[in-house]
Amino acid sequence: MPTTRRTFLTAGGAAAALALSGGLPEITAAVAGRTGPPDRRDPFTLGVASGDPLPDAVVIWTRLAPDPLAPFGGMDRVPVEVQWQVATDEQFHHVVRAGTARTGPEVSHSVHVDVRGLQPWRHYWYRFRVNGRLSPVGRTRTAPAYGADVGELSLAFASCQAWWEGWYTAYADMARREHDVVFFLGDYIYEFGIDRGIRPHSNEPYITQQCVTLDEYRVRYAAYKLDADLQRAHAVAPWVVTLDDHEVVDNWADEAHPSAPPAQFRVRRANAFRAYWEHMPLRLSRLPKGPDIPLYRRFRYGRLAEFSVLDTRQYRSDQAYGDGTKAPGPETADPARTITGDAQEKWLLDGLAASQTRWNVLAQQTAMARLDTKDGPEVLVPMDTWDGYEASRSRILDGAVDRGVRNLVSIAGDLHRSVASDLKQDFTDPGSPVVGAEFVGTSITSGIDGEDLDAGGATLLRENPHMKFGNFQRGYVSCSITPQRWVSDYRVVDKVSVQGGTVSTRAKLLVEDGRPGIAEVQQ
Repeated sequence: MPTTRRTFLTAGGAAAALALSGGLPEITAAVAGRTGPPDRRDPFTLGVASGDPLPDAVVIWTRLAPDPLAPFGGMDRVPVEVQWQVATDEQFHHVVRAGTARTGPEVSHSVHVDVRGLQPWRHYWYRFRVNGRLSPVGRTRTAPAYGADVGELSLAFASCQAWWEGWYTAYADMARREHDVVFFLGDYIYEFGIDRGIRPHSNEPYITQQCVTLDEYRVRYAAYKLDADLQRAHAVAPWVVTLDDHEVVDNWADEAHPSAPPAQFRVRRANAFRAYWEHMPLRLSRLPKGPDIPLYRRFRYGRLAEFSVLDTRQYRSDQAYGDGTKAPGPETADPARTITGDAQEKWLLDGLAASQTRWNVLAQQTAMARLDTKDGPEVLVPMDTWDGYEASRSRILDGAVDRGVRNLVSIAGDLHRSVASDLKQDFTDPGSPVVGAEFVGTSITSGIDGEDLDAGGATLLRENPHMKFGNFQRGYVSCSITPQRWVSDYRVVDKVSVQGGTVSTRAKLLVEDGRPGIAEVQQ
């Protein structure tokens, strides 16, 4: 059946039509609001968050949802005024910015305030108020001034948090440690339905059914965001987010997915992107326009580090050889194929060429390093990673060398395992120079408990000499960056299948300034 406005509304509910529109409430001193008695239920069940820090600005976020798993979060379908404050102290004795945001059902009563006029490289506290109810207090931090000398930057990065496959113990640990910024690199939710899970309520419809409509994606985000440890991790530091496949559907590529013809898949993409934006601390400039969301962007931390946040889903060619794990060949090497798209590739290389920072970081979805998964002389690599787009990878790595890029580092997720590797210009040539380092973080929960080194990880270490470390447990990566060195701590959880698992540093890896690749591994 062709996709029409009638079938679209029927499939997604009338509210789903909003996914294809660009309209939303303005952040102003609005006057419209709820009529009748004030709603005394707690509207802040999904917590607060901040993100996309600049030297003078940061986004603060919440979503009003007194009944978060109900349609529209249990809110009346009317505009609401939300007051917000930003202070230099947790007690709000010194409020430096304040205002009123107007939100409504068009954006599921989410609030995205781009707070401007802040001081660089300092902590702020923020909160919201509606109908006399105060939100939890969040803490954030702006970026340093662009030309500032920064002695140290602390960051964490994470990915892949299947809610039903375990407890978010890693986020509890992350929230206890000091980080200036957190990067989330994809798979914030999982769209597919399940029939069993680790957690209580894993058999509820909001988890068991597949997400296709806007309402279904909204409820899935709400289910994840109810987690207290995830809320704490959001509340202690700003997050910089990008998406991967499961925010829409497994292994989608551009407008191609076997689940639906392109026209219908574009509707699903629009639904998924709208719900994603509503639940992330993103600026209004990142608001989706139908099935497109402008996500790749850049953040600079003084003269210390610049982060190019990539989107390797929206613009990629379809996976080579029908996806899966296959031998590389003419299709993976085809220069016409791309994982970034031409415009993003140019943006990335131009930015790397212009960078004046000590460290240049690609914050992106999946492994750039070659991952031969087959013991012996035969080579089998995943088609969904950069291995399936060899020419695209070569253009980035060769381009970085040609432009004299200093201290190239890739951080990524997707694999549900920890993998740390040297980046080489040519992974088929043992003598090819090392041009950078890559740290792939494991999943927060996806894959359940795992083990220290599984058979697949042992094969990867044997078959890929550029790979320096591997682990198959759950966790995240905590990094300390100075002008002299980059240190990545791989934090792992012994068990996510039970609450209160033990978190420890499994390995500490060092990259030295001016020396491409991983210089030291402490296990």
